[in-house]
Amino acid sequence: GGRLFITQATEVDNQRAVMCFDKLTGELIWRRGVTYDKKETTHKTNPYCSGSPVTDGRVVVANYASAGVAAYDFEGQQIWHRDLGPQEHIWGNGTSPILYGNLCIIYHGPGPHSSLHAMDKLTGHTVWTRKVEEQDNPDRVDGFRGQKGGIKGAFTTPIVIKSNNRMELILSRANALQAFRPEDGSELWYCNGLNPLIYTSPVYDGNVILTMGGYFGASFAVKPGGSGDVTAKRLWLDPRSKKNRLGTPVIHAGYAYFVNMSGFLECLSLKDGRVVYEERLPSKGNNSAAWASPILVDDRVYVTNQSGDTHVVRASPTFKLLATNSVDEYSNSTLAVSDGALYLRTHKSLWCIGRPTGN
Repeated sequence: GGRLFITQATEVDNQRAVMCFDKLTGELIWRRGVTYDKKETTHKTNPYCSGSPVTDGRVVVANYASAGVAAYDFEGQQIWHRDLGPQEHIWGNGTSPILYGNLCIIYHGPGPHSSLHAMDKLTGHTVWTRKVEEQDNPDRVDGFRGQKGGIKGAFTTPIVIKSNNRMELILSRANALQAFRPEDGSELWYCNGLNPLIYTSPVYDGNVILTMGGYFGASFAVKPGGSGDVTAKRLWLDPRSKKNRLGTPVIHAGYAYFVNMSGFLECLSLKDGRVVYEERLPSKGNNSAAWASPILVDDRVYVTNQSGDTHVVRASPTFKLLATNSVDEYSNSTLAVSDGALYLRTHKSLWCIGRPTGN
């Protein structure tokens, strides 16, 4: 049967762990992790192990931040564990590893030790590593405008894309979007214009990359495939968003969709950055705030708010709410989809939502 993997931290025994469930029955098959008893700063709304594990069907890799990165086989045996050094930020961390070919790539940040690491996914040995700059900008116009020493850093997961027969590793970092060769970590290009605080991951529709800063931050679109400083080639730049955005958008047919932190679904034109519509989504509970990223299935956008309401919206520049379904449990999680079923993690439960299978 299929497997479902999540990460979990327990404060009782200071464990950071991966949990493996049977995808069809919800039965816990195994739980493996590491013990980390040193102090690691985070925000009360950001638990340890808030990143997602990644799998290729053979290995499962999880990011435990200061407690390292670990890989397991499907029977729960640890294959390797790497200590990438402390991860220090007042708000903790939330990045997920990605797999590309034989590499496991992870952004180890935010904080003073922010760096990109590429490791052999079967051994954990370092293939390359490079420092990632995180500097404040005294001229920032985001939510920390006019304040010295505002919060900086990126809670971002990189992506690997193909552009003009070239693979590019794309990272939204403090103040800039940056592209590297995934094979050796050398820089291909960078594009300035972001603010120093990043919540989201970059997204790519096969034509342009969209990147968004956090806390009323900047956003812009740019085409990949460049060389050196491509700032002048941005398609558009919005230096400050009108609403606070946290979730990573999805793109469909030239438009981006995301829910801002106050619960409004926004539709954005990729061509010029214009907000096509901004519609408040209903809430069956008393909390319409949304910290999750939407997912796209066919031409439908699914997103869950903190009340546990999952909204289904047509991916169209004309707003159409198709359904709202609630589990009545607090959630900040992004939905996962597999084999026709949706998987939702709340602060209390793990849900599988789909048609019953079998007899």
